[in-house]
Amino acid sequence: MSQTVDRALSILPLLAEGPADLGQVADRLGVHKSTALRLLRTLHEHGLVYRQSDQRYRLGARLFALAQEAMENLDIREIAHPHLVRLNEQCGHTVHLAVYEENEVLYIDKVESRYPVRMYSRIGKPVAITVAAVAKLLLADLPEPERRALAEQLDYPLYTARSTPHAEAFLKELATVREQGWATDLGGHEESINCVAAPVRGADGRVAAAMSVSAPNVVVTAEELLSLLPLVRRTADAISGEYSGRTPVKGTPA
Repeated sequence: MSQTVDRALSILPLLAEGPADLGQVADRLGVHKSTALRLLRTLHEHGLVYRQSDQRYRLGARLFALAQEAMENLDIREIAHPHLVRLNEQCGHTVHLAVYEENEVLYIDKVESRYPVRMYSRIGKPVAITVAAVAKLLLADLPEPERRALAEQLDYPLYTARSTPHAEAFLKELATVREQGWATDLGGHEESINCVAAPVRGADGRVAAAMSVSAPNVVVTAEELLSLLPLVRRTADAISGEYSGRTPVKGTPA
């Protein structure tokens, strides 16, 4: 039975390359045409494969509907939280997870620092969009016309001397963030607070969320915080792998 399932599933990536006839499917699987036909008929009955008028087979609409439904029901916060906790245990600093929704960047999860000095941030609260490291990552991933239009309509409050002053400077920084794949806020919102962030990507490669580590200068210097970048990026990659389905959940058979 497992061999039958394996053969049936092997048909799907073949058809993802484009429509194929019965002979091509049989050749790829290394089976007789009658075996390939039984597998194709079963997949067709479940809507995963569709037979065209030219007798070639392609992926069925049901497969795309299932994929879309699965993506819509994924809870990125639930997936990310254990990783955020683990990162917090490793470094001791405040860890955030944020998403971009309706022209705002919102924190959707937070793990508090183990140090006495705490950051004032709340789940559900919008971040300072022109300076926050998580916001830079999320906005940098937008298509260029959308990114430019948003940048030009934002206000640019000067929270500190290091705040982003105007749209031109913001767009330049977003271009740098897009190229390097990570972002910082070194005293841009509060002079005493530094932050380093990395992107969480979905199956399509787009940035679905951004996670960060933040700490005040009295606990760790900006240079020391930046030294955590490899750890932050590894954590973001682990979340991305699980969220996109590229890596199996720990403890689940591969």
